[in-house]
Amino acid sequence: MSTPGGAVPGPAEDERWLVVDGRRWRRTDPSLPEDLVAALTSHLGRGRSGVRNAKRDGDAKAVAAARERVDIAKHGLGERGPYWWHEPETDRLRRAREALRDLDALGD
Repeated sequence: MSTPGGAVPGPAEDERWLVVDGRRWRRTDPSLPEDLVAALTSHLGRGRSGVRNAKRDGDAKAVAAARERVDIAKHGLGERGPYWWHEPETDRLRRAREALRDLDALGD
């Protein structure tokens, strides 16, 4: 579907944002393949768990490392960094694959 000027409209607001308790959170890029989203989400969960455990243990270095894992995963998912709806799909897929490669290299 095109607009009168011939441009293809971007995603609707509700496809870009998730609102929880009045706060907007950027949604995951819907163009990413399911297997890639699943792998990045797994790393995101491990990172969040790592932050929680490291905070409990008072380990500042481990907190920083776990937060880095969370940040890489969220960038890969399109939830941080440039708005995914402003970038070509090929760039978004490349960024997600690079994030997964970097996360896999971190190990557990």
